[in-house]
Amino acid sequence: MAKTERARLCDLALQVGQDEPTLCGDWTVKELVVHLLIREGSPAAVGITVSQLSGLTDLASRRLADREFTVLVERLRSGPPLYSPFRIAKLDAMFNTLEYFVHHEDIHRAQPTWDARELSAREQKLLWKQISVGGKGLVRAAKVGVVLERSDIGEQVVLKPGDPSVVVRGLPSELVLYVFGRREQADVELDGAPEDIDALNGADLGI
Repeated sequence: MAKTERARLCDLALQVGQDEPTLCGDWTVKELVVHLLIREGSPAAVGITVSQLSGLTDLASRRLADREFTVLVERLRSGPPLYSPFRIAKLDAMFNTLEYFVHHEDIHRAQPTWDARELSAREQKLLWKQISVGGKGLVRAAKVGVVLERSDIGEQVVLKPGDPSVVVRGLPSELVLYVFGRREQADVELDGAPEDIDALNGADLGI
């Protein structure tokens, strides 16, 4: 799925154009593509997670952004560089499935009109498996317990133990978007006391 979402993201980026908005703050489509290229292909990516080195990332991003958009997209489409750890299939699947799914949706759902994509049962199952583990770190800022529930089969997973807690209910794809901080675009139901729901909605979720 990491590979298919990469390809779909690239297709959509070319379709909508480099200057269109995304759900990533004030980033344009081109800036999002540059971010993905830096993340998996440049030593300057260290600044993405280490704030003291963010200047290195910013400098590398500005230099890369000088290149033609279509060239950047096709470079992203070709996959991680040979020297990148993401070139290893298992690491690509582990770290890029959610990354590319969410950023694909960041472009898709930022457009004036959009409909939720229909994912296969296999894709939904994979997203559920990954968010059940990876989602725990994304909700650490929540002041209440967080439980995810699949609306299609009723399965639940506790991302953050706590009492009181809030149940976030939806398809795995929508749950992923919610815990990555795309609340307004995620089609989910929240079950809990009003004050607890407000606390969760006010938390800084995501990376």
